[in-house]
Amino acid sequence: MRARRAAPLKGTATIPGDKSISQRALILGALATGETRVSGLLESEDVKNTGQALTGFGAQVARTGPGTWRVRGTGVGNWHTLAAPLDFGNSGTGSRLVMGAMATTPITAVFTGDASLRSRPMARVVDPLKAFGVTYEGQGAKALMPLTLHGAANARAITTTITTASAQVKSALLLAALNAEGVSRITQTTLTRDHSEKMLKAFGAQIAVTPEGTGETIALTGRARLAGTEVEVPRDPSSAAFPLVAALIVPGSQIVLPAILLNPRRTGLLDTLLEMGAKIGIENRRTSGGEEIGDLVVSHSELRGVTVPAARAPSMIDEYPVLSVAAAFAKGKTTMLGLEELRVKESDRLAAVARGLEVNGVSIAIEGDDLMVEGMGPDGVPGGGTVTTHMDHRIAMSFLTMGMASQKPVTADDITMIATSFPEYQGLMTALGAAFEA
Repeated sequence: MRARRAAPLKGTATIPGDKSISQRALILGALATGETRVSGLLESEDVKNTGQALTGFGAQVARTGPGTWRVRGTGVGNWHTLAAPLDFGNSGTGSRLVMGAMATTPITAVFTGDASLRSRPMARVVDPLKAFGVTYEGQGAKALMPLTLHGAANARAITTTITTASAQVKSALLLAALNAEGVSRITQTTLTRDHSEKMLKAFGAQIAVTPEGTGETIALTGRARLAGTEVEVPRDPSSAAFPLVAALIVPGSQIVLPAILLNPRRTGLLDTLLEMGAKIGIENRRTSGGEEIGDLVVSHSELRGVTVPAARAPSMIDEYPVLSVAAAFAKGKTTMLGLEELRVKESDRLAAVARGLEVNGVSIAIEGDDLMVEGMGPDGVPGGGTVTTHMDHRIAMSFLTMGMASQKPVTADDITMIATSFPEYQGLMTALGAAFEA
């Protein structure tokens, strides 16, 4: 698909539900007793694949209407062994969290996915789970899929420290701790998304969070009994990032993004864009399902380069590709520090972003895990390149965003994977005024 220079973007864009919260709602619903009703669920391929996998373990997962789903769980520790492999498609979040959720139940499951997911390292999740007694067989040193996971019998609580800034690793350990005898204490040295902790509490888990230096320690009591509940999923700030940045860089634009999740551990992109001079207003702040939300009013802005500290990475790890596009239209250099986690996403996003910028005439430099983008000003990005997306939805959407304001159109070599997280993307952006060509 090719995106060409757009007229001013105008209107209201209703973003789909948050992917991270949607995934967790289904998984915890499958572990609970009774019925969980979820509204606002993101109905993307990733989330649907997780729902299908959970039915294999014995949970009942059914769609009852647009964005509304019902889950009838088995209770913690009552999942059963599957006869067929679990195909998670492109979903790293779903597969890694489900690994944790089954880790302390003595069953066996085979995890697989599409070519992109089969290239992503699973050792970073399954190796920490070995502390509970898990064993596995994966492909090579990185434990690539297909991966066979053997859950532990009579698991006991653990005390461990996570030095990787990964909410997936932390969440997998918390889910495993649910069926381990005693109180597990999991310390993270860097704060990451806390959706799992908030939702575990909503489902009735005994969980306490205590600050610990630059991070925190989470204490969770095992042999838990979770109770089905109602979950309202806020709208996804990671998906909102694409129309948000598009409105900032397309002259004359003004759009509204209602009911966006404003969890402070997810607002790194907003914080950075505001530092860059973005005109973003937040109206009607309110609370929904324990999470803060608000309506974003976004207007075209003249951006300036900034330095983004490494400590901010966990709160915006999925947004660096589209931030890099915003940086290309800024005046001055933008330096993004500490991007090592980008290398283990759906693609090596650091390399993919750098190459995408270069083929569209933007000067960049990579030093270790740091990325420097030389801003070319609001009218200075040449464009005209074809970006290799590596089956990565965020790379595709980020560079289509670039094409909406660059001098020449920008082409993404594959857009099929956009459906994994944002199936409404093309229609939503077109309604605002974006111009796409097949």
